[in-house]
Amino acid sequence: MQRSSDRILSTHVGSLARPHELLLTMREKEHGRAYDVDGFAKQITNAVADVVREQVEAGLDIVTDGEMSKVSFLTYVKDRLAGFDGRTGEKLMPPSWQVEIDRFPDYYAGYLGKYKETVSPMTTMVCTGPVSYVGHEQLQIDIANLRAALEGHEVTEAFLPSTSPSGFGRNEYYDSYGEYLSAVAEALREEYLAIIDAGFLLQVDDPWLIEYLSENPATTPEQRRRDAEQHIEILNHALRGIPTEKIRLHTCYGLNHGPRIHDLPFGEIAPLMLEINAGAYSFEVANPRHQHEWRVWEDLPLPEGKILIPGLLGHASNYVEHPELIADQIVTYAGLVGKENVIAGADCGFSSRASFHPEVHPTVVWEKFRALSEGARIATARLWG
Repeated sequence: MQRSSDRILSTHVGSLARPHELLLTMREKEHGRAYDVDGFAKQITNAVADVVREQVEAGLDIVTDGEMSKVSFLTYVKDRLAGFDGRTGEKLMPPSWQVEIDRFPDYYAGYLGKYKETVSPMTTMVCTGPVSYVGHEQLQIDIANLRAALEGHEVTEAFLPSTSPSGFGRNEYYDSYGEYLSAVAEALREEYLAIIDAGFLLQVDDPWLIEYLSENPATTPEQRRRDAEQHIEILNHALRGIPTEKIRLHTCYGLNHGPRIHDLPFGEIAPLMLEINAGAYSFEVANPRHQHEWRVWEDLPLPEGKILIPGLLGHASNYVEHPELIADQIVTYAGLVGKENVIAGADCGFSSRASFHPEVHPTVVWEKFRALSEGARIATARLWG
């Protein structure tokens, strides 16, 4: 993993809006209707080429495929893990969401309506048999598409996101949740290893670390802590033997673009986040509920060799952050942990679900990326003279 050794590098979290025609075909596929298989494959290949080019033109240093082939950052694994059935009509709302919904029902009555615009039907994944990895062919297609898209472009590095073992729904097969989680982790390890073997950085998307710790009336703080520690132990076991400098961890407060007054302070999360065996850590900063929490790093030492990727672009707003503000934040973090240990990033993905109405309009996303790149250049001039 490249460090900001002579300038501040820039990147983002991963998911980007899929083209309209690709969404139309994906919708037919996800609903079990006839679709052009070869045409769909070409649409994905072309979409990856386009988003890589756009990232490069916007000035980003560390790029990815935009998750063009995936219906979401999480539920894409329904096609890559055996042992699961999809159940329609069930809604497993994360506790952190439910607390907010109960507090602001009028707001969420309108907000949740936007999820009707996703291309995939809302289903709950239920484990009904032994879990194994069956997504080898799909993953190799993703790898080939990104590799082809990078040809002719100068980038510092490229990464592929993969989900963490948690968050898939319900277990009806294994005797305990820990046993179930371990089986999922061992299966996903095959995806982790294949990404590394292909020469890309692995990004593990892990909003569930924060979810385990977040307010939940059904559990005690002690139980939530134990659940988070079990999650960390199992994830680390899945990552065993992989050089930490090849791993980026992304954790966030989820996709809930609401008041968020129940968010857990980041100071309670950061020490546990650092227990995950990664080389770099991506987390929310642009979120106005957490912009002030740079102070966490005044007291929490960053372990030797680790990198922070603070999110300096908001994923819930179509405002474009000013490059000078981005530069100020970069300089702040550089002063706390060292300039070589900071890469400028984003809070979360900009289209975490394949949707006709992504979280941020695609034309705005590219402008945000240009602002991030410019902010990194301004910060570089300040830090290196």
